[in-house]
Amino acid sequence: MENVNIEYAIEGILFAAGEPVKSSKLAAVLESTIEEIDKAAKKLQESYDSNMRGLKIIEIDEGYQLCSRPEYYAYIQDVLGEQRRQALSNAAMEALAIIAYKQPVTKGQVEFIRGVNSDGAVNRLVERGLVEECGRLDAPGRPILFRTTQNFLRCFGLKTPQELPAIDFSKISTEYEQYEIESADTEETIDIAEVDENTEE
Repeated sequence: MENVNIEYAIEGILFAAGEPVKSSKLAAVLESTIEEIDKAAKKLQESYDSNMRGLKIIEIDEGYQLCSRPEYYAYIQDVLGEQRRQALSNAAMEALAIIAYKQPVTKGQVEFIRGVNSDGAVNRLVERGLVEECGRLDAPGRPILFRTTQNFLRCFGLKTPQELPAIDFSKISTEYEQYEIESADTEETIDIAEVDENTEE
């Protein structure tokens, strides 16, 4: 594409998109290469960061997004009148951690690891846009699979789920794999746990 400043074009596209745009998509639209797109995006990032401008460009899910800088969130909140979101409950955080590290995973598998019913916790995560449905498990009943979203990556400052800090799931993995085997061998619904009615989700 002749006489086009790739940096400025990327800036305009990201501003208009309002969501992450893949490097491959930018390269196709701007008739460039992914390497050139990444180089231009990095220069934009440096420019925004060096001047502490109100906007910043973040890398997310093999692409980029233009968003407001966290340091100015309080001022933006005052002007827009947005209410601060409530923090996630411990139950929701537990469910989110399991989904993030084990994805794609079913709600039943989350419940097996937590030991309690997790309907409410998973539903709240879906409502917050932190997890989403991503198909069904090829097993009896074809339960829904869940994975984290781009919004999850953005909220936790991650480029990809692979950037999650390492954690030792050796014991959980052994029990989890045994659960998967048992799930595949029976067509009856597995009783994940006996949950007291007063147990908080």
